Amino acid sequence: MKGITTLAALLLILTACQKATKQKQNNSTTINSATMENKTAKIEIEKSLGIYFDALNKSNVEQAVSQYTSDGIFMPTGLSTAAGTAELTTAYENVFKAIQLNVTFKIEEIVLSDDSTAFVRTQSNGTQLIHANNQKTEELNREFFLMKNENGSWKISRYMFNQPK
Repeated sequence: MKGITTLAALLLILTACQKATKQKQNNSTTINSATMENKTAKIEIEKSLGIYFDALNKSNVEQAVSQYTSDGIFMPTGLSTAAGTAELTTAYENVFKAIQLNVTFKIEEIVLSDDSTAFVRTQSNGTQLIHANNQKTEELNREFFLMKNENGSWKISRYMFNQPK
């Protein structure tokens, strides 16, 4: 009788161990899947911002505005806030009439809030040519982006920047 009780206890322990192992495997699969989705999202965000940064250096209004959500907001230092495609277009036309950027951008941090929202912190460094006086000045900014996944594409929802000096 004692042998049967011991055998039953061992079978229960073995079953419990198998269930725990299976649960760990399921959790690991879920974590690996989420990690892959995060990596993919970060790559897509980097691509979108790369297109945007390229547009800034080319003074390409259409390309810059195309990287915003339909209700995107641009909050430049010292200028009015631009909200929505029409205001964004006007704002970038005015910026590019005033200056020509020649900057490099470094993405310092991407934080995914969920599968459709992310925060991005960048830094830019280079020069700007001021068209009014043809003067070239150093340009250094910290940028902050709120990115949204809109219709399967990561776009800028909110963008602001300032100078660290």
